[in-house]
Amino acid sequence: MIRSYRDGRVRVLELDRPATRNALTGAGLDELEAAVHDVEEPVVYLHGAGAAFCAGADLDEVAALDRTGAEAFARRGQRVARTLEDSNAVVVAGIDGAARGGGLELALACDVRVATPDATVGEPGVTFGLFGAWGGTVRLPRILGEGDALEFALSGRVVDAETALRMGLISRIEAEPRAVAEEIAANPADTLAVLKRRLRDGSDRETKERLEAEAFAELVDAHGDEIAASRE
Repeated sequence: MIRSYRDGRVRVLELDRPATRNALTGAGLDELEAAVHDVEEPVVYLHGAGAAFCAGADLDEVAALDRTGAEAFARRGQRVARTLEDSNAVVVAGIDGAARGGGLELALACDVRVATPDATVGEPGVTFGLFGAWGGTVRLPRILGEGDALEFALSGRVVDAETALRMGLISRIEAEPRAVAEEIAANPADTLAVLKRRLRDGSDRETKERLEAEAFAELVDAHGDEIAASRE
């Protein structure tokens, strides 16, 4: 599910389930977390195989969860996002095609988000009674400001790359996002690590993430039939 290989000073992590638009199961989240922990290179390039970055959680798996399982699933996604955010490496998300729900939330945990002109991003889960719950309610207000974060999340709208750039959801638009990872990797590794730590130093996340996971579990419990129907 996760391909990991070294390319010079960059560790490439590829989400490799193109038939599902790289939707992540619980096992896939664990695999991604382990791959990030194993990184020794100064820069990570995270991207998706095929025509999408990541569709978020595998909803076939989510639809089968009970309340306890749903909360645990959300916590797994949050843990992966924290691992990306807290990694000593600079993590660059290369977004080509769709980034939805938890997929967008993983990208928000990355240090730099670079999209192709064909990229689209959104949190459309609200339209069938859900949301990503991999740290989005923590990071969206920090990145967009509270008002824009509320509008974006509550509407469920999907935006193109140009709109995402204007909003601040992505950093750049490039035909080849990987080139940005290579550009960053050309800088001294120790300086990159120090800069990341200083720029990332912020407030506590634990309480917000606990409440987010609990809210996610409540919605899975309340909207199980709708979630299942959305996969038909």
